[in-house]
Amino acid sequence: MKLENSVIYHYDKFPPSKLNYTAFVNPLLRATDALARYDQMLKNMHNSEILLAPLRNQEAVISSRMEGTISTMDEILKFEADSENDLEEAQTVRTEIFETILYQRALTNAQRAMNDGYPLSPHLVKTIHQQLLSYGRGAQKSPGEYKTEQNYLADKIKQQVLFTPISPEKLNDGLEILFNYIKTSEDPILVKTALMHLEFEALHPFQDGNGRIGRMLITLLLWSSGTISAPHFYISGYLEENKDEYIDTMRYVSEHNDWEKWCVFFLKAVESQAMRNLQIAENIKGLYEEMKLIFSDALSSKWSFSALDYIFTNPIFRNNRFTSKSGIPGPTAARFTRVLLEQDLIRTIEEPSGRRAALYAFEPLLKLVRV
Repeated sequence: MKLENSVIYHYDKFPPSKLNYTAFVNPLLRATDALARYDQMLKNMHNSEILLAPLRNQEAVISSRMEGTISTMDEILKFEADSENDLEEAQTVRTEIFETILYQRALTNAQRAMNDGYPLSPHLVKTIHQQLLSYGRGAQKSPGEYKTEQNYLADKIKQQVLFTPISPEKLNDGLEILFNYIKTSEDPILVKTALMHLEFEALHPFQDGNGRIGRMLITLLLWSSGTISAPHFYISGYLEENKDEYIDTMRYVSEHNDWEKWCVFFLKAVESQAMRNLQIAENIKGLYEEMKLIFSDALSSKWSFSALDYIFTNPIFRNNRFTSKSGIPGPTAARFTRVLLEQDLIRTIEEPSGRRAALYAFEPLLKLVRV
């Protein structure tokens, strides 16, 4: 790897001594407004899980894809349909799929821990990391342990080191400064989140998994500060689409001490992703309202909305899970499946085989949320 054009970590420059807010006040206002509108949409949904389940899956797929872990939404949903025995099931699927599932699980467990009163801290971050890398390729890269050797961000195709993070000897000091900033800074929360994310990536405290952890921290900080009412704002879609600019703008901070340019980029990312998530939410909500009438007419039962909610939350599902987990009486659920298949509202992915129940997909929703 060539080192000659590598940018080196900005020692003694975080947090910035002053910020020129005039450089990003308009992006800050637009991002704040867009995020508030998205959050209000979540609050107004009678069952926000209908929206959040596909958004969580999108985030896990995209954030993992940014680090070279390739899986699809359909693969993740199929795994979840079979996930009664995770470890047993993990032996039958591609490693990349289970690694993506671990992203979901690590984020959910972090949210649960913070709900139980654990602060956003180095200890919590190490716990998330240990869970994230507990299986697959990352299991050989010191899960839950800080780096002990210098690491690098590199362009593997060009064999060029792009960035040299903080040295292992300085890492603990850097993390202490970062988490003290998170705890005590009075910067506006979106500015604080922008600076937190950049600094975590610049520290690059782990041997692997830093990008995924750093993007989780965006959601966790916005939620723990009360900026969003539930821990469900995900930004990886925008960052993946603008990956070169994302990396170059972060490097520019260390190279030129230009924090304002990074803030503009990050705030634009928040605004764009919030508006995109809002559009996805509107599309899902519109489909849900349309399907309420169709399911009600087709199923002619007081359980029709229960069936609709289950299928929206689990758009790929095994028939036995539907009959046992939906809260609908077994014979009624079995009839529902037949009717929905006859009317092409669901399609068969796998026919029943031996003790394995049939696998179905609700294609209208999948078309809206595939990435």
